[in-house]
Amino acid sequence: MTSPAQAQRDSRCRMSPRISIQLACGLLGIAIVTGCTSSPAAPHPAASHHAASRAAPPPPQPLTRTGARQCPKTIIRRVAGPPGASPADVVPGTSAYGNEKLVVMLDLHGVLVASGDMVHPDGSIWWKFPWWRLVSGDLTITGRRLDAPAPPLKSFVPEGYGEIGFQASGVTFPSEGCWQLTGTVAHSSLTFVTLVIPQAHRAVISGSG
Repeated sequence: MTSPAQAQRDSRCRMSPRISIQLACGLLGIAIVTGCTSSPAAPHPAASHHAASRAAPPPPQPLTRTGARQCPKTIIRRVAGPPGASPADVVPGTSAYGNEKLVVMLDLHGVLVASGDMVHPDGSIWWKFPWWRLVSGDLTITGRRLDAPAPPLKSFVPEGYGEIGFQASGVTFPSEGCWQLTGTVAHSSLTFVTLVIPQAHRAVISGSG
């Protein structure tokens, strides 16, 4: 027969494994919590990306004398009028330039000097280009700056000029500089290069050739 003291000792022995398991689980939980809270959280890559994308873009770089001198401007040697017009109808200092599909009126020396309200407070420059489509289709205009980084230009081609013939257009250059433009109608295109400069900075192109 088991004595009361022996029964109490047996009960303590049977409880020991359960207590040991509970104690081990408790210590493991403490270790996990400590590990999760003691190390700083790593920055989220997406957060860094979004912060960088909100940063202001760098300001446009001004046109330099070197940039003006090295700009591969489209220079017209022989004055011609637009389709259906004579040279007498051409604005002095300009000429028609193009191919058998598309024609545009350009400055003879490949330089656009903007003044007045053509120069916006942010430094962008507005200019009008008259085009003639010798094939049917809608005109699109694209362009990029060659001498320095800059956003692409923005073009405005109004409706109401039919599918062929004359087409008015406007272009906003984000900054001064050496710009390459391409007009496209259907599968035909015409590319030219021009210096764009506000009147106040005209001295930059002096002697640039």
